[in-house]
Amino acid sequence: MKKCFYKLFKFLLILLVLFVGSFFVADYLFPLSVSQNKTTQTVIAEDETPLWRFADKNGIWRYSVSLDEVPDYYLDVLLNYEDRYFYDHIGINPISLLRAAWQNITNDKIISGGSTISMQVARLLYPHDRTLLGKLKQIFRTFQLELHYSKEEILTLYINHAPYGGTIEGIGAASWSYFGKQPKALTRSEAVLLAVLPQAPSRLRPDRFPERAKQARNKVLDRLAEYQVWSNDLIEQVRRDEVWVYPRKTPQLAPLLAYRLKQQYPNEDIIHSTIDVSIQYNLEDLAINRKKQLPPKTSLAILVVDHTDMTVKGYVGSADFNDKERFGQIDMISSLRSPGSTLKPFIYAFAIDEGMIHSESLLQDVPRITSDYRPTNFDEGFYGPVSASEALSKSLNLPAVQLIELYGPKRFTAKLAGIGLPLSSIANEPNISYILGGASLKMDNLVSAYSAFARHGEVSPLRFTQKEPLINKPLISDGSAWITRQMLINSNLLAYKTGTSYGYRDAWAIGINPRYLIGVWVGRPDGTPVPGQYGSMSAMPILQQVNSILLNRETRLNRPIIDNEMPKSVSSMKICWPLGQPLPESDANCHRQKTAWVLDKMVPPTLSTYSELKNNIYRSGWINIWVNERGERVAADCLGAQKKQVALWPVSLENWLLTKERRKSILPPIDKTCPVMGKDIFSSLNIVGLRDKQLIRALPGFNQVTVDLIPEGGYGEKWWFLDGDLVANSHNNEKIALTVTKKGIHRLLLLDESGQIVRLTFISD
Repeated sequence: MKKCFYKLFKFLLILLVLFVGSFFVADYLFPLSVSQNKTTQTVIAEDETPLWRFADKNGIWRYSVSLDEVPDYYLDVLLNYEDRYFYDHIGINPISLLRAAWQNITNDKIISGGSTISMQVARLLYPHDRTLLGKLKQIFRTFQLELHYSKEEILTLYINHAPYGGTIEGIGAASWSYFGKQPKALTRSEAVLLAVLPQAPSRLRPDRFPERAKQARNKVLDRLAEYQVWSNDLIEQVRRDEVWVYPRKTPQLAPLLAYRLKQQYPNEDIIHSTIDVSIQYNLEDLAINRKKQLPPKTSLAILVVDHTDMTVKGYVGSADFNDKERFGQIDMISSLRSPGSTLKPFIYAFAIDEGMIHSESLLQDVPRITSDYRPTNFDEGFYGPVSASEALSKSLNLPAVQLIELYGPKRFTAKLAGIGLPLSSIANEPNISYILGGASLKMDNLVSAYSAFARHGEVSPLRFTQKEPLINKPLISDGSAWITRQMLINSNLLAYKTGTSYGYRDAWAIGINPRYLIGVWVGRPDGTPVPGQYGSMSAMPILQQVNSILLNRETRLNRPIIDNEMPKSVSSMKICWPLGQPLPESDANCHRQKTAWVLDKMVPPTLSTYSELKNNIYRSGWINIWVNERGERVAADCLGAQKKQVALWPVSLENWLLTKERRKSILPPIDKTCPVMGKDIFSSLNIVGLRDKQLIRALPGFNQVTVDLIPEGGYGEKWWFLDGDLVANSHNNEKIALTVTKKGIHRLLLLDESGQIVRLTFISD
């Protein structure tokens, strides 16, 4: 007997060794891979609300959570209902299996499964047929799980892969889909329901079969009472709760941001964005409503950034993600577009830092010729003498060209590229047209650059996710940032700049309020023009609406308005035109007095144009003259000549000045007995051959009329413009023949090298 027992023990031992050895061989040959059931990606808001989800190839959505992110009472319910001895067994529970087998045989149908949580995880990861071979495979995978993973890891796999009906797997996705909340916020009643739902997810779906779901929940409550997991009073309280769920809904907010973050973080299951759900809802509703007012095939984009920490709070990349006619799946926030005039604040800020201008510096909005570009203002009108603040607020082109021409377009472009705002063009050679939209950029980079005006001169890249660090890069001084922000148009706590690209292709509005940066773009993604569309009409109303939404929200949250405090480096000072510097108001050379913001108490003189610096024909600013005792102008070496200083306006502004401000009024008449000679003699420009408002007629039988014109006075080369088009060049007093073919009112403009201008209108009949 003893010998037989020994043989049996030896046989069983060999069998066990063979079994264990076979298991490890099989484990090596058929390794367990959890990654084959990779959790799908979910992009969530700052409060963890799912914004968008990316399902797997089977359309399944899983929202991965850890054990710490679910209530303890959910785990109590789950373990007591599904697997009371989960932490004690090695993956299978022989007693449960035998009990289940006996119940199924005696009842001639499946009563219970007897599977542990580990076995259920094995089946979820490796589905199998309900055969003996399938069961053996399940047990093998179960032992693998117990070998390679801790109990906590196995339980985590279960709560993230358990089926909850349709395309939902895991308690994370189920909690958001059925109850619209994160798992840790589940009530006890909801937790009990989600613990039992995986047993028969299709039959017990609470959104379709609430009564069945309630019965299943109460069955679990009976089990909890039997095992005394909860008190009877608590169980009865939960039992009285009705089963109520939200209409099941797929996360569908910020789709274009979600796709962007998916590409940026391809290996992250949960992408934690910085989006504020309430702001995002408002912006998407605004975009959907606004698109009805837009021309066909036109889209829009809205970007909202909290400039206190540079987190992106709202991201609408198109008018409607599902609108194919409006190219709704093209993200216009990350697309290259022409910025129009939205770069102008930067050249003013750079010029202030360089000591070139202050807020009220005299700039020139007049027709002019440059070597590689001939800009005109948007409305083709000219204001003549304008302050820097007026030029920026009115978005005048020619003053901005004056500044970038002197500052240097390459230097301007390089400085913006250094803080993450690269500008590109077809020629890829920086030129003065860049300041008027002659280059391409992306909205997100542009809005980031505008943070300089809200963050004391420092630029910070946008933060799309919570783990991205806040990085500051210096661009301009604190004082320059403050002055430039003051120069921008202010309305309802909003400083903003609009822009329109060439051909009405892009309409922009970029705003700064006490807390947020706001970017708005309107246009067609395919780049075709939209006649009559420009920033102040198309994008600006949207910007104002977004600003109102944000300010109202700040009021509801009872958050104080952040004050844009004036830096110590900025001061206010009275200055005089045309010099741009301080003078007593009673001084004869103080023609117009202004109150300017100045940086570091530096008051730069009026800035010349590049042409004036190059030619120096008719100087402006302080001019030394000599006069005799009668006050007549004489040469410096004349007998009794006395030196006198007078302030002169730039000669190109003559047509826009008051009579008393023009050179003929300021400069005394010349003494004929000892006259001033050469370049010091002012020679005004005139047109000979045509008078203002003159009527001209073609000869009988002719469809056109030709007029001979002579430029009188002025200096150097002359350019003739008819109705805005360059029609002729001449030198000195060279005559031209002007041919007019169209009837009606015409505008004629003559410009010389010194910047002098003569304009007149005439009628062709």
